[in-house]
Amino acid sequence: MYSIYHFFRSLTENRQVLKTCSRLDQFPFNEKLLSCKNTGIFPDLAIRLNKDKSMFTGGELIELKDRSSYSVSSFNSTIPSRNKKIQDIILGENSIIKKQMEEAGDDILSLHDRDVYYLVRGKKNQNTKVCLVNGSFFETVSIENLISQSFSQVLDERLRESGQEISAEFKQTLTSLFSQQQNFSKVRNIDKASVKLRFRIMTEVKAEGNILNPKKYPEIKDNTLSFLLPLHSAEDEKFILTRLEIVFNPDELSAFSIFKIKHHFNGHFFVVQLPF
Repeated sequence: MYSIYHFFRSLTENRQVLKTCSRLDQFPFNEKLLSCKNTGIFPDLAIRLNKDKSMFTGGELIELKDRSSYSVSSFNSTIPSRNKKIQDIILGENSIIKKQMEEAGDDILSLHDRDVYYLVRGKKNQNTKVCLVNGSFFETVSIENLISQSFSQVLDERLRESGQEISAEFKQTLTSLFSQQQNFSKVRNIDKASVKLRFRIMTEVKAEGNILNPKKYPEIKDNTLSFLLPLHSAEDEKFILTRLEIVFNPDELSAFSIFKIKHHFNGHFFVVQLPF
Protein backbone atom coordinates (compact mmCIF):
# COMPACT_ATOMS: atom_id res chain seq x y z
CA MET A 1 0.00 0.00 0.00
CA TYR A 2 1.29 3.45 -0.93
CA SER A 3 0.23 6.88 0.35
CA ILE A 4 1.43 10.09 1.94
CA TYR A 5 0.56 8.47 5.30
CA HIS A 6 2.97 5.61 4.61
CA PHE A 7 5.55 8.17 3.49
CA PHE A 8 5.13 9.99 6.81
CA ARG A 9 5.60 6.69 8.64
CA SER A 10 8.90 6.15 6.78
CA LEU A 11 10.02 9.62 7.90
CA THR A 12 9.22 8.84 11.54
CA GLU A 13 11.32 5.68 11.39
CA ASN A 14 14.43 7.67 10.38
CA ARG A 15 13.56 11.04 11.89
CA GLN A 16 16.96 11.49 13.56
CA VAL A 17 18.50 11.58 10.09
CA LEU A 18 16.18 14.46 9.19
CA LYS A 19 18.00 16.47 11.83
CA THR A 20 21.53 15.46 10.90
CA CYS A 21 21.67 15.12 7.09
CA SER A 22 23.33 18.12 5.47
CA ARG A 23 20.80 18.31 2.63
CA LEU A 24 17.20 17.19 2.67
CA ASP A 25 17.55 15.42 -0.68
CA GLN A 26 20.22 13.20 0.94
CA PHE A 27 17.70 11.70 3.34
CA PRO A 28 17.31 7.91 2.75
CA PHE A 29 13.74 8.01 1.46
CA ASN A 30 11.97 4.66 1.20
CA GLU A 31 12.20 4.20 -2.56
CA LYS A 32 9.71 1.32 -2.47
CA LEU A 33 7.07 4.01 -1.91
CA LEU A 34 8.24 6.22 -4.77
CA SER A 35 7.41 6.29 -8.46
CA CYS A 36 9.92 9.05 -9.21
CA LYS A 37 12.76 10.93 -7.57
CA ASN A 38 14.39 14.00 -9.08
CA THR A 39 16.46 17.06 -8.25
CA GLY A 40 15.74 20.51 -9.61
CA ILE A 41 12.40 19.75 -11.27
CA PHE A 42 8.92 19.45 -9.81
CA PRO A 43 8.11 17.10 -8.19
CA ASP A 44 11.19 16.06 -6.26
CA LEU A 45 9.32 12.90 -5.21
CA ALA A 46 6.08 11.16 -6.13
CA ILE A 47 4.28 8.35 -4.32
CA ARG A 48 3.36 5.24 -6.30
CA LEU A 49 -0.27 4.70 -7.25
CA ASN A 50 -2.39 1.95 -5.74
CA LYS A 51 -4.44 -0.23 -8.05
CA ASP A 52 -7.20 -0.34 -5.42
CA LYS A 53 -7.82 3.31 -4.57
CA SER A 54 -10.72 2.77 -2.16
CA MET A 55 -8.71 3.55 0.98
CA PHE A 56 -5.47 5.14 -0.29
CA THR A 57 -5.09 6.46 -3.84
CA GLY A 58 -1.35 7.10 -3.64
CA GLY A 59 0.13 9.31 -6.35
CA GLU A 60 0.87 12.31 -4.13
CA LEU A 61 3.53 14.75 -5.36
CA ILE A 62 6.17 16.06 -2.94
CA GLU A 63 8.52 19.02 -3.14
CA LEU A 64 11.46 19.41 -0.76
CA LYS A 65 12.04 22.81 0.88
CA ASP A 66 15.25 23.11 2.90
CA ARG A 67 16.73 26.18 4.58
CA SER A 68 19.19 27.04 7.35
CA SER A 69 16.66 29.33 9.07
CA TYR A 70 13.03 29.23 10.22
CA SER A 71 11.74 30.57 6.92
CA VAL A 72 10.48 28.58 3.94
CA SER A 73 12.77 28.75 0.92
CA SER A 74 11.28 30.48 -2.12
CA PHE A 75 9.37 28.52 -4.75
CA ASN A 76 11.12 28.90 -8.09
CA SER A 77 8.94 28.64 -11.20
CA THR A 78 6.29 26.36 -9.64
CA ILE A 79 3.73 28.21 -7.52
CA PRO A 80 2.74 26.13 -4.46
CA SER A 81 -0.67 24.49 -4.73
CA ARG A 82 -2.91 21.93 -3.04
CA ASN A 83 -3.13 19.77 -6.16
CA LYS A 84 -1.93 19.58 -9.74
CA LYS A 85 -3.12 17.81 -12.85
CA ILE A 86 -0.67 15.09 -13.80
CA GLN A 87 -0.98 16.08 -17.48
CA ASP A 88 0.59 19.44 -16.57
CA ILE A 89 3.53 17.65 -14.91
CA ILE A 90 4.23 15.10 -17.63
CA LEU A 91 5.09 17.09 -20.73
CA GLY A 92 5.74 14.97 -23.83
CA GLU A 93 6.63 11.35 -24.44
CA ASN A 94 10.25 11.95 -23.41
CA SER A 95 9.35 13.31 -19.97
CA ILE A 96 11.76 12.02 -17.34
CA ILE A 97 8.95 11.92 -14.79
CA LYS A 98 6.70 9.96 -17.16
CA LYS A 99 9.43 7.39 -17.83
CA GLN A 100 10.16 6.95 -14.12
CA MET A 101 6.49 6.51 -13.25
CA GLU A 102 5.97 3.98 -16.03
CA GLU A 103 9.05 2.03 -14.92
CA ALA A 104 7.59 2.00 -11.39
CA GLY A 105 4.47 0.34 -12.81
CA ASP A 106 2.07 3.27 -12.43
CA ASP A 107 -1.02 3.55 -14.61
CA ILE A 108 -0.35 7.29 -14.67
CA LEU A 109 -3.63 8.58 -16.10
CA SER A 110 -5.74 6.51 -13.68
CA LEU A 111 -5.48 9.48 -11.29
CA HIS A 112 -5.56 12.87 -13.03
CA ASP A 113 -5.62 15.17 -9.99
CA ARG A 114 -2.69 14.71 -7.62
CA ASP A 115 -2.48 16.07 -4.08
CA VAL A 116 0.66 18.09 -3.45
CA TYR A 117 2.72 18.06 -0.26
CA TYR A 118 5.80 19.97 0.81
CA LEU A 119 8.49 18.52 3.05
CA VAL A 120 9.79 21.65 4.76
CA ARG A 121 12.88 21.74 6.96
CA GLY A 122 14.30 24.72 8.81
CA LYS A 123 17.23 25.05 11.21
CA LYS A 124 17.96 27.69 13.84
CA ASN A 125 20.38 27.77 16.78
CA GLN A 126 21.06 24.01 16.66
CA ASN A 127 17.31 23.31 16.51
CA THR A 128 15.38 21.77 13.64
CA LYS A 129 11.76 21.73 12.53
CA VAL A 130 10.49 19.40 9.81
CA CYS A 131 6.93 19.56 8.47
CA LEU A 132 5.21 17.42 5.86
CA VAL A 133 2.44 19.82 4.93
CA ASN A 134 -0.44 19.73 2.48
CA GLY A 135 -0.18 22.35 -0.27
CA SER A 136 -3.39 24.07 0.82
CA PHE A 137 -1.31 25.59 3.62
CA PHE A 138 0.34 27.76 0.94
CA GLU A 139 -2.44 28.00 -1.65
CA THR A 140 -5.01 30.13 0.16
CA VAL A 141 -6.23 31.78 -3.06
CA SER A 142 -6.23 30.14 -6.48
CA ILE A 143 -3.08 30.41 -8.58
CA GLU A 144 -5.07 32.15 -11.33
CA ASN A 145 -6.35 34.74 -8.86
CA LEU A 146 -2.89 35.22 -7.36
CA ILE A 147 -1.34 35.93 -10.77
CA SER A 148 -4.15 38.12 -12.11
CA GLN A 149 -4.29 40.27 -8.95
CA SER A 150 -0.50 40.66 -8.97
CA PHE A 151 -0.64 41.72 -12.61
CA SER A 152 -3.48 44.12 -11.71
CA GLN A 153 -1.23 45.76 -9.11
CA VAL A 154 1.50 46.27 -11.72
CA LEU A 155 -1.04 47.73 -14.13
CA ASP A 156 -2.41 50.12 -11.48
CA GLU A 157 1.13 51.31 -10.65
CA ARG A 158 1.97 52.00 -14.30
CA LEU A 159 -1.33 53.81 -14.88
CA ARG A 160 -0.69 56.08 -11.88
CA GLU A 161 2.87 56.77 -13.00
CA SER A 162 1.84 57.56 -16.56
CA GLY A 163 -1.32 59.48 -15.69
CA GLN A 164 -3.35 57.31 -18.07
CA GLU A 165 -6.70 55.69 -17.47
CA ILE A 166 -8.45 52.63 -18.84
CA SER A 167 -11.98 51.35 -18.29
CA ALA A 168 -12.70 48.80 -15.56
CA GLU A 169 -13.91 46.37 -18.25
CA PHE A 170 -10.66 46.65 -20.23
CA LYS A 171 -8.61 46.23 -17.05
CA GLN A 172 -10.58 43.10 -16.18
CA THR A 173 -9.94 41.70 -19.67
CA LEU A 174 -6.20 42.37 -19.44
CA THR A 175 -5.75 40.85 -15.97
CA SER A 176 -7.80 37.76 -16.86
CA LEU A 177 -5.66 37.22 -19.96
CA PHE A 178 -2.55 37.08 -17.75
CA SER A 179 -3.83 34.65 -15.13
CA GLN A 180 -2.13 31.45 -16.37
CA GLN A 181 1.40 30.61 -15.25
CA GLN A 182 2.09 28.94 -18.61
CA ASN A 183 1.93 32.39 -20.25
CA PHE A 184 5.07 33.40 -18.38
CA SER A 185 7.05 30.18 -18.59
CA LYS A 186 7.43 30.11 -22.39
CA VAL A 187 10.59 31.46 -24.02
CA ARG A 188 9.80 34.44 -26.27
CA ASN A 189 11.69 34.76 -29.54
CA ILE A 190 11.72 38.30 -30.97
CA ASP A 191 12.85 39.07 -34.54
CA LYS A 192 16.38 40.51 -34.77
CA ALA A 193 16.93 40.15 -31.02
CA SER A 194 20.11 38.23 -30.19
CA VAL A 195 18.64 36.98 -26.92
CA LYS A 196 15.44 35.23 -25.95
CA LEU A 197 13.29 36.33 -23.04
CA ARG A 198 11.44 34.27 -20.47
CA PHE A 199 9.61 35.69 -17.46
CA ARG A 200 10.08 33.62 -14.33
CA ILE A 201 7.63 33.59 -11.44
CA MET A 202 9.09 33.23 -7.96
CA THR A 203 6.89 32.79 -4.92
CA GLU A 204 7.85 33.78 -1.37
CA VAL A 205 5.95 32.76 1.75
CA LYS A 206 4.47 35.43 4.01
CA ALA A 207 4.88 35.18 7.79
CA GLU A 208 1.24 34.05 8.07
CA GLY A 209 1.94 31.13 5.72
CA ASN A 210 5.29 30.16 7.27
CA ILE A 211 4.65 26.99 9.25
CA LEU A 212 8.14 27.27 10.79
CA ASN A 213 7.51 30.75 12.21
CA PRO A 214 7.44 30.38 16.03
CA LYS A 215 5.43 33.58 16.51
CA LYS A 216 2.70 32.62 14.04
CA TYR A 217 2.63 28.87 14.75
CA PRO A 218 4.10 28.27 18.26
CA GLU A 219 2.52 24.80 18.33
CA ILE A 220 5.20 23.60 15.89
CA LYS A 221 7.96 22.92 18.40
CA ASP A 222 11.73 22.82 17.96
CA ASN A 223 13.18 19.41 17.11
CA THR A 224 9.93 17.88 15.93
CA LEU A 225 8.58 16.19 12.83
CA SER A 226 5.00 17.27 12.02
CA PHE A 227 2.41 16.09 9.50
CA LEU A 228 -0.25 18.69 8.60
CA LEU A 229 -3.52 18.01 6.78
CA PRO A 230 -6.43 20.38 6.03
CA LEU A 231 -9.36 20.06 8.39
CA HIS A 232 -12.58 21.67 7.26
CA SER A 233 -15.21 19.29 8.70
CA ALA A 234 -15.80 16.47 11.17
CA GLU A 235 -15.70 14.10 8.22
CA ASP A 236 -12.17 15.27 7.40
CA GLU A 237 -11.06 14.44 10.94
CA LYS A 238 -12.66 10.99 10.82
CA PHE A 239 -11.02 10.37 7.42
CA ILE A 240 -7.57 11.28 8.77
CA LEU A 241 -7.87 9.27 11.99
CA THR A 242 -9.07 6.17 10.14
CA ARG A 243 -6.03 6.22 7.88
CA LEU A 244 -3.62 6.92 10.72
CA GLU A 245 -5.01 3.88 12.57
CA ILE A 246 -4.37 1.73 9.48
CA VAL A 247 -0.77 2.87 9.07
CA PHE A 248 0.26 3.06 12.76
CA ASN A 249 -0.47 0.64 15.59
CA PRO A 250 -1.95 1.94 18.89
CA ASP A 251 1.42 2.07 20.67
CA GLU A 252 2.92 4.11 17.84
CA LEU A 253 -0.04 6.50 17.79
CA SER A 254 0.22 7.02 21.56
CA ALA A 255 3.71 8.49 21.05
CA PHE A 256 2.35 11.29 18.84
CA SER A 257 1.04 14.66 19.90
CA ILE A 258 -2.19 15.10 17.94
CA PHE A 259 -3.87 18.52 17.83
CA LYS A 260 -5.29 21.22 15.56
CA ILE A 261 -3.91 24.60 14.56
CA LYS A 262 -5.63 27.59 12.98
CA HIS A 263 -4.15 28.87 9.75
CA HIS A 264 -4.26 32.67 9.54
CA PHE A 265 -5.97 32.56 6.13
CA ASN A 266 -7.21 29.02 5.53
CA GLY A 267 -9.08 27.39 8.39
CA HIS A 268 -7.86 24.58 10.62
CA PHE A 269 -5.22 21.92 10.07
CA PHE A 270 -4.87 18.54 11.75
CA VAL A 271 -1.35 18.03 13.13
CA VAL A 272 0.48 14.82 14.04
CA GLN A 273 3.76 15.64 15.78
CA LEU A 274 6.68 13.54 17.03
CA PRO A 275 9.93 14.75 18.68
CA PHE A 276 13.30 13.81 17.27
